[in-house]
Amino acid sequence: MNTLHPWIDAVRFDAAGLVPVIVQESGSKRVLMFAHMTREALALTAASGEAVFWSRSRGRLWRKGEESGHVQKVHGLRLDCDGDVLLLEVEQIGGIACHTGRQSCFFRRLTLDLGAEPIWQTVDPILKDPNLIYKK
Repeated sequence: MNTLHPWIDAVRFDAAGLVPVIVQESGSKRVLMFAHMTREALALTAASGEAVFWSRSRGRLWRKGEESGHVQKVHGLRLDCDGDVLLLEVEQIGGIACHTGRQSCFFRRLTLDLGAEPIWQTVDPILKDPNLIYKK
C-alpha cells in the first residue's frame, strides 16, 4: 500500500516492479514509443507533468528528453481494464520521440507483397541526425 500516492495502488506492476507504458501523441494519436515505469517513475510523472520512465538498459530512472531536450509534456494518463498497462498522452517537444531522430520509434512497417518474402521497410524519415541530438 502506498500512503503517499494511494492511486498508484490501482496499477498492477510486474514481478520486476515495472508496468508497460504506451506513449501516444495527444493531437495526432500516433503511437510514439513504448517504455516502462516503476512506482517512482509514475509518481514523478504525475507530479512534474513530464514523462519519467525506468530505463532497463541504463538500470535507472530516465527523464525523457534529459539529453536530447525532447521532453514529453503529459496531457493525460490512462490505465487499462486490467490495471497492468498505462497509456500516456503527451505533447512531444521538438517533434522527435525516437533516439534515431525520428518522430516515432515505430518507423518500420512489414511489407506483405504477394509472392514476395516479407521485409521490414523504413517508412518514416530521420528528422534530425542523432549525432547532433546526443553529444556523448
